[in-house]
Amino acid sequence: MLLDTASLYFRAYFGVPDSVKAPDGTPVNAVRGLLDFISRLVSDHGPDSLVACWDDDWRPQFRVDAIPSYKAHRVAEVVEGDAPDEEEVPDTLSPQVPVIEDVLAAFGITRVGSPGFEADDVIGTLATAAEVPVQIVTGDRDLFQLVDDKRAVSVLYPVKGVGVVDVMDEAAVLARYGVPASSYADFATLRGDASDGLPGVKGIGEKTAAQLIGEFGDLAGVRRAAEDPASSLTPARRRNLVAAADYLDVAPGVVQVVRDVPLPEDLTTALPRAPRDPDALHALAERWGLGGSVQRLVAVLAERR
Repeated sequence: MLLDTASLYFRAYFGVPDSVKAPDGTPVNAVRGLLDFISRLVSDHGPDSLVACWDDDWRPQFRVDAIPSYKAHRVAEVVEGDAPDEEEVPDTLSPQVPVIEDVLAAFGITRVGSPGFEADDVIGTLATAAEVPVQIVTGDRDLFQLVDDKRAVSVLYPVKGVGVVDVMDEAAVLARYGVPASSYADFATLRGDASDGLPGVKGIGEKTAAQLIGEFGDLAGVRRAAEDPASSLTPARRRNLVAAADYLDVAPGVVQVVRDVPLPEDLTTALPRAPRDPDALHALAERWGLGGSVQRLVAVLAERR
């Protein structure tokens, strides 16, 4: 099981009341919510291995170089040098992220990122290399491109908390979007995504993108059709595709998940049956008022067979 950790702790932050606080009054709704999410996921799905995949860089430079608008609306402060720009995050969420890191470490739950890459790329790399079935837990549709029935890679897409999820296999992706999972990245490139600052092609939404992929096979086929006066494209669609040539030259490298990022060679993914550092976990639970959430996850881990 591969967690898109930021996606889940953002969901927890907005789903759990901010009245959930530590003894000193600090909000811990994202921390407790994420722990409860992990407890529920482990209880419901029983993974043997679990990795909390991390955004070492939420806006990688190679994606920004290709499309400067990529996530630009979410930049809180531009940072000079090689460090990532600061992301706009709610004031009461930012202080909770280091607590999440500490609690995961005390539990012994593997947390891994890769410098210069997003959690999506870490997930793509681990899913591609896996020799066992993989469940990806994320609220990010871009990861549907990794769905692969032959390799038993699916996405658990949360609907309500994580107790109700849509299990996205190849049939589910095809039913929802009208394209196979293997074409999802091409489809998303054409459609664009305002939430990520990706403009897409003028006049092409989800239905049209799916139609074009269905008719011409893939993005390359769509672009060939745009250059072919004899193709079935309407004049308006042809003009819009030709006008978007510069975008279409670089967008696939932004939308496609990287599947070969450098990761630690000694990466251990086994889900622990007991906390790695019980004393540290107890201290964190006391300091931050995490008792119930910590106890539930300890119990769930102990019950695994």
